Amino acid sequence: MTQRTRSRPRPDGFSARGMTLVEVLAVVVILGLIAGTLAVGFSGAFGKGKRELAKTSIGICAQHVEAYRIEHDAWPDASIGLAALSDGHAAPTDAYYLKPDQLLDPWNNPLVIVVPGPNGHPYEILTYGADGQPGGQGEAADLTSINLRKND
Repeated sequence: MTQRTRSRPRPDGFSARGMTLVEVLAVVVILGLIAGTLAVGFSGAFGKGKRELAKTSIGICAQHVEAYRIEHDAWPDASIGLAALSDGHAAPTDAYYLKPDQLLDPWNNPLVIVVPGPNGHPYEILTYGADGQPGGQGEAADLTSINLRKND
């Protein structure tokens, strides 16, 4: 009779068997697939988050434009634009004052004011989206103060 030899147990209680290269590669591929799926999901959420931040920025600017109108009995001059709410044209103690970085959208493009606005609106505040150009779709689509309450 042949006698089988047993591997000696390790002192830590684990067997001495390791993982093969194929097993390691399978684990790496599975982790890569999971990471790729999560990255795609998060990138869409970040884009939507920036659009929501842009809507908030437009809303804040609209409130300050209204305060400017109450204090000056006029809308900001189109030649000055939203700079009328910031340094060089307004003091930090003014009710309508905004810091210069608050006049930028989440893509670091300046917010734009159109006076008078379209369709009989007194003004329109807008951002041209991620590409900074009029028009576009998705993250590059324009956002405007006139249709903030509409679902995009």
